[in-house]
Amino acid sequence: MGLISGILMGTIVGIALMAGWRHMMRYRSSKRIAKAVDIKLLGTLNRDDLKKICGDNFPEWISFPVFEQVKWLNKQLSKLWPFVADAATAIIKESVEPLLEEYRPPGITSLKFSKLSLGNVAPKIEGIRVQSLKKGQITMDIDFRWGGDPSIILGVEAALVASIPIQLKDLQVFTVVRVIFQLAEEIPCISAVVVALLSDPKPRIDYTLKAVGGSLTAIPGLSDMIDDTVNTIVTDMLQWPHRIVVPIGGIPVDTSDLELKPQGNLTVTVLKANNLKNKEFIGKSDPYVVVYIRPLFKVKTKCIENNLNPVWNQVFELIAEDRETQALILEVFDQDVGQDERLGIAKLPLCELEPETPKELELRLLPSLDMLKIKDKKDRGTITIKVLYHHFNKEEQQAAFEEENRILEERKKLKEAGIIGSTMDAVGSGVGMVGSGIGTGVGMVGSGIGAGVGMVGSGFGAVTSGLSKAGKFMGRSITGQSSKRSGSSTPVNSILENGGAKPL
Repeated sequence: MGLISGILMGTIVGIALMAGWRHMMRYRSSKRIAKAVDIKLLGTLNRDDLKKICGDNFPEWISFPVFEQVKWLNKQLSKLWPFVADAATAIIKESVEPLLEEYRPPGITSLKFSKLSLGNVAPKIEGIRVQSLKKGQITMDIDFRWGGDPSIILGVEAALVASIPIQLKDLQVFTVVRVIFQLAEEIPCISAVVVALLSDPKPRIDYTLKAVGGSLTAIPGLSDMIDDTVNTIVTDMLQWPHRIVVPIGGIPVDTSDLELKPQGNLTVTVLKANNLKNKEFIGKSDPYVVVYIRPLFKVKTKCIENNLNPVWNQVFELIAEDRETQALILEVFDQDVGQDERLGIAKLPLCELEPETPKELELRLLPSLDMLKIKDKKDRGTITIKVLYHHFNKEEQQAAFEEENRILEERKKLKEAGIIGSTMDAVGSGVGMVGSGIGTGVGMVGSGIGAGVGMVGSGFGAVTSGLSKAGKFMGRSITGQSSKRSGSSTPVNSILENGGAKPL
């Protein structure tokens, strides 16, 4: 009897223990599932949602990193850097030297690398953000930082001055590089790569200039010229929306969709300026205005002599490639026998303009766009302009793209012929929407933008007074350098100053 009751009691207790254990496991499983659901929901919250939930108790240690850390990549890059540096040196010299020559400021006859070595310190990638912004593309943003030990010496030559070696020391680069991979169905599955520097945050390139065996004062303003050249190359060639498109894989591919195309036309009427700063010891300044969106397409007004309240009333046609990021720049200079001096500069972001809506604006002139480096912040006067933005349709866009490329090629030819000192020189204002009355006017499809016929020999001064060439330019005429001055750090004189074509 005792044995039977013991077996029965043991069975009941065993069953009870097993039932209790099963119930406990189910309870713990349901709790884990509920907690996982809560964690998943928390994972979908952003910083603002958590602040609303937690209020002032929001913990500071919680962060939402935009870029993923890639410590493993930095370790591998450090090992590969000696080989990467040698290969990159050749690529940089081959690709950057033409840019230095193309963006070479007036007054400098040659700007090349005398020595280039990237040193032993590898750059550091702080993080990578991968996103798919468009079908068939992968977009990768790379937080790039480099405080290396490169050895960079520029050979700088100017008129009547021997070559001066300029060393770039303490080079530091802070920027976010955008890399876009265009995908393809064939191996290597990538047909092209697009590289650009994001404008936000703004790229920082810090360095110190030192003359090797000479003095920076041998060429007045040399340091500022080099700074301006570096800044112009970065903003006009590398900074988004500008980009470099590299086809890869050895397969012929159409990269036209990846290239930056003109978006619209900006008609600028430079009306007048008021209360300009006088830079002359005797008499008054002789002001003129340089107008551009991209530095490679500078145009300029005629010079009004001995006047601090000049009236120009001249019309220019400029091409805009990205209305959201680009801006209209107006620089007022005092024409002088030696180096022209800037009286002031104004900036008008294109995003502030409404398409097909004319607008008259009075802009205050500043000593510089970067006021943090300026000590003299006195009033520089104002400049009054009229602007009208026209957005291109598809046909106009393609026509403008082809004309823009043709203009660049013509400017390079003029530079090679010695007619202009640099492709950065501003060109004359003798253009209009129907060709300016010189030669013939060629209309673009539906755009109303004329292509005036270019140069008149009388605008080139005594040396080239017999020269007469013609070329089609969209909304501009290219002129030669006047014999009035040489070595100027500002653009060449326009045809108008020598009795050439007049604007509309």
